[in-house]
Parts: sequence; structure tokens; C-alpha cells
Amino acid sequence: MSLNTQSLQPLINFIYSVADQILINTYEPSKYKDVILPMTVIRRLDAVLEPTKEKVIETHEKYKTKLNDLTALLTSKQNGSGQAFYNTSLYTLKNLLDDPKNLRSNFENYLNGFSDNVQDIITKFKFRNELETLEESGKLFSTIEKFVSPKIDLRPESLPPLAMGYVFEDLLRRFNEATNAEAGRHFTPREIIELMTHVLFLPVKDQIQNGTFLIYDPCAGSGAMLTESKKYITDEDGEINSKATVHVYGQENTPTIYAISKSDMLLKGEDPEKIVYGSTLSQYGFPKELRFDFMLTNPPYGISWADDKKTLSVGDKGKIIDPRFQITPQYSNIAEPAVTRINDGQLMFVLHMLSKMKDTEQGSRIASVHNGSALFTGDAGQGESNIRKHIIESDMLEAIIALPNDIFYNTGIPTYIFIISNRKPKHRKGKVQLINANGDQFYAKMKKSLGSKRNELVLEILMI
Repeated sequence: MSLNTQSLQPLINFIYSVADQILINTYEPSKYKDVILPMTVIRRLDAVLEPTKEKVIETHEKYKTKLNDLTALLTSKQNGSGQAFYNTSLYTLKNLLDDPKNLRSNFENYLNGFSDNVQDIITKFKFRNELETLEESGKLFSTIEKFVSPKIDLRPESLPPLAMGYVFEDLLRRFNEATNAEAGRHFTPREIIELMTHVLFLPVKDQIQNGTFLIYDPCAGSGAMLTESKKYITDEDGEINSKATVHVYGQENTPTIYAISKSDMLLKGEDPEKIVYGSTLSQYGFPKELRFDFMLTNPPYGISWADDKKTLSVGDKGKIIDPRFQITPQYSNIAEPAVTRINDGQLMFVLHMLSKMKDTEQGSRIASVHNGSALFTGDAGQGESNIRKHIIESDMLEAIIALPNDIFYNTGIPTYIFIISNRKPKHRKGKVQLINANGDQFYAKMKKSLGSKRNELVLEILMI
């Protein structure tokens, strides 16, 4: 699962240069991403569809007046794109440049030709809103020209999903840092994801060789945790080499990041309907009865969940009655709401995941990244303290791993991985393992910092 991020820098630099060379003086720096990110996604989808373009158009013309729904035909390998999406427009990004005078109308025709699942992505980007600005400034042609340049190859065979995810994350980090915005809040460094997958799946390696398993991330971001989890379990050359069927589910409440994640799922052949939009706490996007075998996440910390609380609260006293956020104390049969401070909802996501654990022989396992607030904030009797007490008294906390400082792109503060299971093995029952991975032997200084990230885990040592 290792990724040579340095080899991706020329590509990232080239994409970022479109903003500096073309969008400058037309867009504020804070708005560069409104063009660059959707154009990157659209070009990647466009490149995938190029080899089957003529076949899709031929099938569409032949059957468009005979069938109401052509989706099955247009996505089939025999008559269509062989992908979970398609485009019935006569245009590609490249041949749009052949008619500069009608570029905008043709480009809109091209965008309208995408299948519904891609329309959702374009809508979440709000990209059509940018076409007038690009046209009026005379920069639509040069923007498209840059993205079809031979210098940028976004095809999955050249740029696998793991690498593409890093490209998006690094672009967002650069855009946000350029405007002093909060950078990288959605993204977890790849070596931390790798550590989480190892710790979560290896202990139950023999139990997941066959069958069907559901993996879930309630704060999916770019979808990297889901992607890498499935890959780690099913990799034929990997440590687990499972033959099981694995389904991934995720939810994301930032439109741009949701659009990126959904496009990635489309290209991997995953069910895009299993990536849903909305706030997990107040707009949970899956059936209430759905449970998951494994859950991995990096929830936002130090972020207000006031809007969620307002939606969840009922009655004059604003009591939260959603069963996901109720806990039953050890010496009581009466469930009580457990509510954290309004300015930090990270433990609310933990409660949500606890409610989605399976009550089966194998149960469920959770890996969740937190800052120190999840460990220390809240006096006895307060929400945070009650949640921690509930987890520990229920003997679900398996381990806490302290990570090195300066390991994330946007913060240098101490962070921790919680490992939670409702079926702890016998030798771990009644115990919590505390692992200090903040020692010098567990990380190395990076040659070049990426935002606040100055250190990198040395997984070969940590996993011994």
C-alpha cells in the first residue's frame, strides 16, 4: 500500500499551475479550487471513457427512441462504456477545442451527456456556475486545453485511486494554505491509514477469509480509508489475501469532498449509492437497521455540531432522543442521552459507530482517530466523561495508540487511534493496551514538510 508521493509532485504542480497561469486575476485564490477540482475529476472521467466513446454513441443513437432506460446497455462491456457511468454527448474534452466559437454551448452539451451518477458529482461541485465567468474572461478554452495536455495523464492505469486521492488532498491543502483556510481537515496521512488497517484487520485475519463484510466510514472524506481497507483485505499478494466479498459505505457532508469521493468510487467499480451526502449525526444516509463489520474514521475535532444538535433536539427542553446517542449505565436499565460540548462533536461520531456494531459472534471492530480532547475533556458526569465510561465499563476499548506530533497536514497536536471491539478476545478482556508510538524510533523526519506534517511513521518498526 506504499505510495511514492514525491513522484506525484510534477503532476500536482502542473495542475496547480493552471490556477497561477490562467485563473489569476479572474478568480480570487480562495475560489481557484472551484474550477481546478471539478476539471480534474471531469478530465479523469473523460479519459476513462475515451476508448469506448464511439461505441456508446452508436448504442445511444440506435436505442434512444426504443427504450426508456438505456443505463444497462450504455454501461455494458459489449455495447457501452464498461464502466458504471457514461457520456452520450458527441463531444470529448479534446474535440471541444475544435470549435472555439461555440465552446461554452458545446461544453454544456458535453456535461449534460454524462449519466445521472456523474450529474450528481457535477452538481455538488456547482461547476456549471463557473462557466459564465470562464467564458466572459476568455479563459474557458485555455483551461480545457491545459487539462487535455499530454503532460497530465489522469487515467486510472497511470494514476491508481490511492495516488489520485493523494493528488486531490495535496491540491486542497495547497489551496487552503494559500488563503490561510483550515487545511486538510478531511484527510489522514496514508501511513496512518495503513497502520489502522493492519491493527483492525490482522487480529481477525482467519475470520475474514470468506463471506461478506461491510466496511463503513461516517466521515468519509476522499474515501481513502474505505479504498485502502478493501484493498488490504483482498489483495492477492497481501498479508490477508481474503476471498471474501467486501462492500464499502461512507458519508460525507462537504459537497466538494463528497463529489471527489463519489467519482473515485465510480472509477473503482464500487456502488456509488453507498457513498451518501449529508451530515452523519443528523442526516444518517443509510437504513437505521444497517450494521457494519468494520468501521474506520477520522472525525472532525474541535468543530461545532450545533446545527446537528438543533436538528436532533426535540421538545421544549431540546432533549436528544435519537437512540444512537443514548447510553445505558452499567448499574441501570434506563438509557440516557450522552451529549458532548457543542464545539466538539468527535465523540458523538464514536457513539454513532457503537450503535452500528453487529451483535453477532464476531461482532464489529472500530478504528477512530482523535485528539487529546476525546481522552481528557469533560468532568465526571459530563457527556465526554460518560461516553468514555460507557466504552470502558462495557469492555469495548481494546487499545489506544499515541501517534507522533506533527504527523497531520493541518495540525501538530497530539493525536490518538482508538481501537474498539464489542467482541474482545479472551486474553484482552478487562484490559486496555496503551501503545506509545511517539518515540523517536517510530517515526522519521520528512525531507520536506507538507503543511504541518513534518514527521512520518516508520511502519516497518511499529508493526513488529
